[in-house]
Amino acid sequence: MSEHAPSRPLIGWIGCGKLGQPMAEHLIAAGHPLQIYDLDIGARHALDSRGARPVDSVAAACASASVVFSSLPDDAAVTAVACGEHGVLNHLAPGAIFVETSTVSPTASMRVAEHAARVQRAYLRVAVSGNPVLARAAQLTAFASGAASDYERIEPLLSTFSKRVFRVGEAEQARTLKLVINLMIAISAGMLGEALALGEKGGLDWHQMLEVISESAVGSPMVKYKAPPLEARDYTSTFSCAQMAKDLDLILGASAQFGAPVPMAAHMRQVYEALMASGSGGDDYIATVHHAERLAGLRP
Repeated sequence: MSEHAPSRPLIGWIGCGKLGQPMAEHLIAAGHPLQIYDLDIGARHALDSRGARPVDSVAAACASASVVFSSLPDDAAVTAVACGEHGVLNHLAPGAIFVETSTVSPTASMRVAEHAARVQRAYLRVAVSGNPVLARAAQLTAFASGAASDYERIEPLLSTFSKRVFRVGEAEQARTLKLVINLMIAISAGMLGEALALGEKGGLDWHQMLEVISESAVGSPMVKYKAPPLEARDYTSTFSCAQMAKDLDLILGASAQFGAPVPMAAHMRQVYEALMASGSGGDDYIATVHHAERLAGLRP
């Protein structure tokens, strides 16, 4: 970099989980200085070697930052981190932007937006579709809602870890779209489980069945991605059954809020309840396949 080249804006990053950490890594690799906070001290220091600066509070992550990202587990965490006395919006510098990337309900996000308006701070909702493998490969799909001017400032940052970036509205549209996508993923997981169990019970070869399905008209990116672990019957989690159950709770809440019935989502919530009750809550959400095999008498 020449001595006259503009410096990258300082970024605060809160939450270094399965998606948060690789997204932050891409920003660091693009030359952005990051100051990072996570409740887990180990996670907070995970990016030390990449040049990130760990800090010991949300307020410290916001200090002097032009942009503050958060990647958090649920509504309660987002509300506390965003709106609490020691939260982001009460420590964000004037002119800075809060970019919230968690999967949360439109209702919780609206509460954050209302608080942001009261303290006159910019708030951009961003959802990402993908898993940790895609995050590490910078192949997430990101979609944002909020003011167009805020999106224009943030879009280059989102592009460091995303293959496509979209602006989908002014308010909570990004939150709703994430639930729409996860509803389709949950139902697809249930459908795949039933289909594979039926084929297996009917005498089809497991590996060939997966290969043919992957290359057929129903061979979606999700099916293609899940085929290799399913061939090995590997249910190591990239997104767990318990996490999917949490998202289905958000989906059912949105169904009640918007008056849009989602009976298949309600059924899948019970499937994931059964998986958790049987001790599979930490397994990958595609453990619906193992569940369907058990129901068909194919597995203990």
